[in-house]
Amino acid sequence: MSLQERVTTHFQQLYGEFPAFIVRAPGRVNLIGEHTDYNDGFVLPMAIDRAAWIALRHRDDGRVVLHSLDFDDTLEAELAHLQQSSPDPGEREQSWGEYIKGVAWALQEAGYALQGWEGVVSGDVPIGAGLSSSAALEMAVARTFAAVSALEWDAPRMALLGQRAENAWVGVNSGIMDQMISATGEAGHALLIDCRSLETRSAPLPSDTKVVVLDTSTRRGLVGSAYNERREQCETAARFFGVSALRDVSVDEFEARADELDDVTRRRARHVVTENERTLQAADAMQQGDAARLGHLMNESHRSLRDDFEVSSAALNTIVEIAQGQETCYGARMTGAGFGGCAVALVRAPAAHDFAQSVASQYNDATGLTASVYVCEATDGARVIHPPQ
Repeated sequence: MSLQERVTTHFQQLYGEFPAFIVRAPGRVNLIGEHTDYNDGFVLPMAIDRAAWIALRHRDDGRVVLHSLDFDDTLEAELAHLQQSSPDPGEREQSWGEYIKGVAWALQEAGYALQGWEGVVSGDVPIGAGLSSSAALEMAVARTFAAVSALEWDAPRMALLGQRAENAWVGVNSGIMDQMISATGEAGHALLIDCRSLETRSAPLPSDTKVVVLDTSTRRGLVGSAYNERREQCETAARFFGVSALRDVSVDEFEARADELDDVTRRRARHVVTENERTLQAADAMQQGDAARLGHLMNESHRSLRDDFEVSSAALNTIVEIAQGQETCYGARMTGAGFGGCAVALVRAPAAHDFAQSVASQYNDATGLTASVYVCEATDGARVIHPPQ
């Protein structure tokens, strides 16, 4: 049973009728451009065929009632009286319901008049894997509010409000990439996103290639991780160079003054500055259909994330090295914030299945862990699936 069928069936069981709307918003994998988004830089993600799905109908009382099939839990919230909840004792992360309330809060803060709704939600974006399960949920909820409240769907604006929900309500200082690609993804393409202007440029996947996500089965929590610390270190480096963000520092400018920085700040800044350059080069390589060049840049990105930004992990390094060692692999790197989660590889399409099996087997032999490996398709961003639009 597909997720669309699953949420539809459960909705019918709960409410005795077919849902008025079915909404889908995808997770994402970032091909290159890591920890550049909150530095106003460039990223190159693609929306993937794993998503959050909501089946729903209107309510007239200004309430949201949403049942999560994945958590077997129901959120009930009054739009006029949204209240923030703290994580349960011993829990590092906010509950899934805070993302729903956060989006509602951000939309209302921005002046949108919201209508209530009720429904069922489920998703197959692995949680904590670096594939943006939270952004998929946020954009599905934003698309839902737009549908039931007859709001114009302005994808970049909705992405910014989803980011605001995550930053100010949930408490994660994430950049704009995750929400932006979930809102604006294009089938068959990655999207070069300028995280300052929010301008985008389509980048077609090289012909005869597949993107493979390699889930290490290790997890990290963004709130409790060194993510916020890395962000502060980047801001320190930007102040040193007299710019608002490291995006404004060229490789030549960095190298001319790198010796004036302390070791840690220097390495953090070097990653961001060189990663921005790699990301722009990767988009050009995709326009030219140059899979080998794209793969080389992905390999260089992992090396920088591992050594300069220090956000990789033993499990990520192991699975990346195994992937890079396959003859059919153009390149591989960790993806997402790091400290656990997933890597991504670009491989020859005919060999994708064998590649996935080989990497999973060798990773298990090396670590004793079972990797989940997904051969992914690039999909469209957040959509109302029913009624057809």
